[in-house]
Amino acid sequence: MQASASSQQAADGDDAAVIAVLTNLPDADTATRLSRALLEARVCACVNRLAPVQSEYWWQDKLEQATEWPLLAKTTRARYAALEAVIRANHPYDVPEIIAWPVSQGFGPYLAWVRDEVGGAAHGAE
Repeated sequence: MQASASSQQAADGDDAAVIAVLTNLPDADTATRLSRALLEARVCACVNRLAPVQSEYWWQDKLEQATEWPLLAKTTRARYAALEAVIRANHPYDVPEIIAWPVSQGFGPYLAWVRDEVGGAAHGAE
């Protein structure tokens, strides 16, 4: 089956490939501040502040439960390290969840927009 002209697929190891990065915050205000910090640093093109979720996890040998606010940021593999640095500098947790998934396929114009927003020298990309 052939991909549509408006669809794009990512190649393994391609620094321009779009990725989605997830982190969770302890409250809405912190999520808002981190979202803004990521966008102002131009390390991602878009951040979705998702609805609060109930998280359960082990922490320091105790089973914990918390309400958290997820952020889902879209960036490229090339900008991941810079995005992680902004999260780590602004996140209140000692060990924040920061995980990324490759976007293996998507709407071509959207993926191009993400690349343009985080990849241009005019935006301070490294």
